[in-house]
Amino acid sequence: MNTDIQPGVVVIGAGVVGLSAAIAAQARGLAVTVIEREAPAAGASAGNAGAFAFTDILPLASPGILKKAPKWLLDPLGPLSVPPSYALRITPWMVRFWRACSPKRVAHSTAAQTALMDLSKAELEPFLAKTGTAAMLRKDGNLQVYESRAEFEASLTGWKAREEHGIEFRHMDAAEMAQIQPGLAPRFTHGTFTPGWYSIADPKLYTLALADHFRSKGGAIERAEVSSLHPIEGGVEIRTTDGRTLRARKVVLAAGAFSHLLARSLGEKMPLETERGYNTTLPLGAFDLRTQVTFGGHGFVVSRLSTGIRVGGAVELGGLKLPPNFRRSEAMLEKARRFLPGLKPEGGVQWMGFRPSLPDSLPAIGRARATPRVVYAFGHGHLGLTQSAGTARLVADLLTDRTPAIDINPFSPQRF
Repeated sequence: MNTDIQPGVVVIGAGVVGLSAAIAAQARGLAVTVIEREAPAAGASAGNAGAFAFTDILPLASPGILKKAPKWLLDPLGPLSVPPSYALRITPWMVRFWRACSPKRVAHSTAAQTALMDLSKAELEPFLAKTGTAAMLRKDGNLQVYESRAEFEASLTGWKAREEHGIEFRHMDAAEMAQIQPGLAPRFTHGTFTPGWYSIADPKLYTLALADHFRSKGGAIERAEVSSLHPIEGGVEIRTTDGRTLRARKVVLAAGAFSHLLARSLGEKMPLETERGYNTTLPLGAFDLRTQVTFGGHGFVVSRLSTGIRVGGAVELGGLKLPPNFRRSEAMLEKARRFLPGLKPEGGVQWMGFRPSLPDSLPAIGRARATPRVVYAFGHGHLGLTQSAGTARLVADLLTDRTPAIDINPFSPQRF
């Protein structure tokens, strides 16, 4: 890679969002190079739960989370935690998060999230067909389980909001749940099944398949760590940490949890935080899992992948530098063993990854303030895989100066 290379577009980030955007731009006839600091699927795209959670339209920032947060924060291994050493640093983000929980702003975020979900769902299967990955799609649904009538009834406001947006679901008692997913502990008395919840056979293998497709169409993936972006006449200059320089006509910034560091070089301070997600992937055969099961009161899910059974989730707001706390993975696995009595907890592989999160639970999709030649596509939180195809469509629209498929004003990087 040197200063003589002049691709039409450089995409920074080879996760599922970056590669999807690169493929969509490539399909519009643009010459595209992807730059990645590690390797394709090296970050959150490798270890997520594998779900296309199109029904998950309610923002994390909501009155409901405010009610749960104080209890959760008291448990350092619970669904939501902030390491004490990081508490002061994250305070400004938490204040923005708290403000985003007002009913008016939640309604705004829900409408925007729904539009992006609808677009992403519409784009997904054509995208899978185009990239040769359609066989990896599963339509097994999701079962949300509750430990009491009170917990179930507390969820009904959220289900009413989904119903208003046309999302299909079915409430169940214990006997009905057992027909969909045998082996649940009797403590779970109620549940809600959403058939429109899709998943991918394995998120890492899917992302690697996207990288292979991109290369097969003439795309290049270069390994380098970008240090800064600089507008220049007719394009953007990209500088790397090893002193190299690349000039491109346009740039897509899709570097996940590291994106805000590069946005700073363009003069924009983005309130991006890191939801550090943990999981354990057990061997195939660890449990007869027939649908993804969400233990919402405990903040984690159990997913069936082609490569094993994945137990993971929760949110640790701890930035990029603190060492992993794998006791969180162990705590979720122990709960899963109690909640699914037939689960075999041995032989698992632990993982921690960074999920880029903005305070209002919406991603940043749009042009940089400093130059329209840089397009932002980051901040999807735990919905990067889910919204990848829709985001790719919007990025391709922006790169080719077409009217975006949906209103992108709610996702404006300058809304903060």
